Amino acid sequence: MARDVSDSTPIASRDDLVAWIEAGSKPADQFRIGTEHEKFPFHRLDHSAVAYQERPERGGGGIRGLLEGMQSALGWAPIRDGENIIGLYDEKGGGAISLEPGGQFELSGAPFATIHETEAELVSHFASLDAVAAPFDIGFLSLGMSPKWRLDEIPIMPKQRYAIMANYMPKVGARGLDMMFRTSTVQANFDFSSEADMVKKLRVSLALQPIATALFANSPFTDGKLNGFLSARSEIWRDTDRARTGMLPFAFEDGMGFERYVDYALDVPMYFVKRGETYFDVAGASFRDLLDRKLAELPETLPVLSDWANHLSTIFPEVRLKRYLEMRGADAGPRPFLAALPALFTGLLYEPSSLDAAWEMVKPWSTEAREQLRADAPRLGLDARVCGRLAREVAGEVLRVARAGLAKRNRLDAQGRDETYFLDPLDAVVAGRTEAERLIDKFNTEWAGIVEPAFEECVY
Repeated sequence: MARDVSDSTPIASRDDLVAWIEAGSKPADQFRIGTEHEKFPFHRLDHSAVAYQERPERGGGGIRGLLEGMQSALGWAPIRDGENIIGLYDEKGGGAISLEPGGQFELSGAPFATIHETEAELVSHFASLDAVAAPFDIGFLSLGMSPKWRLDEIPIMPKQRYAIMANYMPKVGARGLDMMFRTSTVQANFDFSSEADMVKKLRVSLALQPIATALFANSPFTDGKLNGFLSARSEIWRDTDRARTGMLPFAFEDGMGFERYVDYALDVPMYFVKRGETYFDVAGASFRDLLDRKLAELPETLPVLSDWANHLSTIFPEVRLKRYLEMRGADAGPRPFLAALPALFTGLLYEPSSLDAAWEMVKPWSTEAREQLRADAPRLGLDARVCGRLAREVAGEVLRVARAGLAKRNRLDAQGRDETYFLDPLDAVVAGRTEAERLIDKFNTEWAGIVEPAFEECVY
């Protein structure tokens, strides 16, 4: 999320929370696709992490220099936390740039009607970023996890909310700090037309998120060594904070809808309440406490809609519901994979016949089957199984359904191509091996057990 929401409309009751989410519903002809991706900046000279404000002997600049350079290049408005620039946003309603806790540089893309526009945005973003980063000799990793930096080697970004989260995370899981500071993802966001449409899309995308994890697996290194996983990033989420993560089994139960999700979110522990420019640490209290004006830290504080929007952004299930649905299962990866993720779920979710076919595919899966697939995908990838079928076989079927959906959409670019070619990298994975498996083979052979070549080969 690029910046916290500011909406001081008072919340009178739970019904206001439901209505806020439901207001995201829109006609199908207004559906849009949003794509977000993170990437780790590093010093090309010694492969070290980049601090927010680098010392003069390191060439100055740092993350702050990148943001200021992008501000000049794009003309976007700055987002600040106190005196620090921590992001940028397009005041014309386009994209935004933000910082994750360990300096992961994130593009939150504009909402587009086609993947062709998403691809054009990515091309423009990297062209601008490369020009800004070159004088600082900074590169960007295309991996789902930092391959060698220890936690104590990663600079912390100067954002108040991250200090609160970093203090709370170790209390609720063993891997929360790894998640914050050492992982990187690509996400895609999708609209819904009604409550029923939201529920169907949520169920399909939740069930298939471990398949996406397997297809996009790209984080096999930790601390300079193989970590035993294809997607260590995905495994880290399994021990981050179980109160706010996971596969949302209740979403498949009768009666699922906006109200059921609100009831879930009301009891997910909060991190903070923001008033003005100050973040108040309320970690561990629930939004229900705020709604009932029972927060010990802020007694009698009147909840407002920005509190709700910001709280929803701190819930981290495999698919997140806000005023749209966010696909959260994929590792960041090479450039073609950044457009492949939105293409995959556009084909599945935005063409009714493909959505129906995908639902028929996953509808028989039990809660236990979905959970087992989620547990196995980070380690086994496409060799995991669900209901007796190899994930590789399921992934192939999923891709055929998505390709049919994209073909039926028939959104053409200037060369007359539809959106199906964006799935080609994923077809290659199903026919061969994941990025993680390719890198593991390189590590064990031509890299001779040293991870440093990743800083030359796994870059944007």
